[in-house]
Amino acid sequence: MNTIALKSAAGRWVMISTILASSMAYIDMTGLNVVLPALQKDLNANGPDLFWILNGYLLMVASLILVGGALGDKLGRKKIFMAGIVVFIIGSAACGFAVNTTMLISFRILQGIGGAMMIPGSLSLISSSIAPDQRGKAIGIWSAFSTVFTMGGPIIGGALADAGLWRYIFFINVPIGIMALIMLHFKVSENKEDDDKAIDFWGAGTLAIGLTLLTFGFLRIPSIGFHTMGVYISLAGGVLFLFLYMIIERKSNHPMVPLKLFSNPIFSGTNLLTFFLYAGLGASMLFLSLNLVQVQGYSQFESGLTFLPFSILLAATSGFVGGLADKYGSRRFLIAGPIIAGIGQLLLSFVTQTSGANQYFTTFFPGILVLGLGMSLTVAPLTATVMGSVDSHFSGIASGVNNAMTNISRVIAIAVFGALAILFFSIALQNRLEHIPLNKDKKNIVLKQASNLGNAKVPPELAKEEQAVKKIYRESFIAAYVKISRICAGLSFFAALMTIIFIKRSSTPAIS
Repeated sequence: MNTIALKSAAGRWVMISTILASSMAYIDMTGLNVVLPALQKDLNANGPDLFWILNGYLLMVASLILVGGALGDKLGRKKIFMAGIVVFIIGSAACGFAVNTTMLISFRILQGIGGAMMIPGSLSLISSSIAPDQRGKAIGIWSAFSTVFTMGGPIIGGALADAGLWRYIFFINVPIGIMALIMLHFKVSENKEDDDKAIDFWGAGTLAIGLTLLTFGFLRIPSIGFHTMGVYISLAGGVLFLFLYMIIERKSNHPMVPLKLFSNPIFSGTNLLTFFLYAGLGASMLFLSLNLVQVQGYSQFESGLTFLPFSILLAATSGFVGGLADKYGSRRFLIAGPIIAGIGQLLLSFVTQTSGANQYFTTFFPGILVLGLGMSLTVAPLTATVMGSVDSHFSGIASGVNNAMTNISRVIAIAVFGALAILFFSIALQNRLEHIPLNKDKKNIVLKQASNLGNAKVPPELAKEEQAVKKIYRESFIAAYVKISRICAGLSFFAALMTIIFIKRSSTPAIS
């Protein structure tokens, strides 16, 4: 396959088009958390609705991202990349026009299908188009711009939400995507692999159904309870389909994920580390965003700015840490990083009610800084270790599996922690209601708002008790947030344990 120089005109068009397209996913990924409070208010969404808005997208990306990569290899990377951008643009525009949560969740699923086709295409186009001796530099440039867009997402989202324009976090994708499509169509050449490998649609289908059933089961627990037939059937069905997925992958001639990769303890260990670390990170960042706006009184723009130290630290130190990991080995970084990240989450859990953004540097800032330091020590060594655990011809699959693991962990984390948050909030609310002189009927009215979490509103029937009820809503959300943050810290510590168990000092031969 012919390759091109990075500094050539063709090379620049490849870089610009892939960076533009990737920016849509990164802005939406980080910016959406910040606009959730405004979205929840405008669409009258409850807690489970919010978690489905996040998970509708993540479910599709997690289950279809490897199929998206395989389609690109088989049918043409540029073709599938462009198809993914088109679907993502349509889904984004539809999300912006959604008038209720059901529509928004449906269109987020459409966005996720586009994302699963688009996300693997950016790096795949760069890797297959740019000359081998310049490929590392090209990926570094792409990564740097991805970090910038990741940093900018919360700030853009916060500014739009404060201006009453939260829908533009979706609309902004339309002009960006159209520009990328024009560049790709006129300036970038097609390339694909010369092979006849079948695409594992059965594997992708069973994975998607399994994850959906598990997510649905966990998000139904707060509203109908755990000990109900609907929850049992959904959770059992999810486990059954995931088991069926493993059987299909084992018997398939062209599996979506060759299971022999997991016979390498380093590959298994790094993916387990990824699962636990990113599950905790995703949940802690989500509930911190809700806490800042709905309880602490931050504007959504201020909430977006609070994550800037985390992002700057990650961008500024990742390259340096990667060099140190090359020199001294990744193991010590993959132990220290998750432990430090867990300490940061613990520090955040000790922050209760504050007087607002003017106290940020003495309340939330230390925890965010320590969390950012922990992730800075982890990200580059983790990527290098995953890629180094397999032979070069498995590098695309290894990267795809690790990317899918990140998304799967977020899907499950949002579902499980969503259910836990409403449970913790309800328990805290019940305990505090014992100290307020309300009759049984009024207490039940207060408890019905539990599924709204930080957006719980005082019912009109309780106008006289409004201030007291608002106070216990705030205290109950903080109580739930504290418990969630500490569980997330435990997941980070558990991620470090995966390194200790699976990634030994002596190297394990790469799977070939």
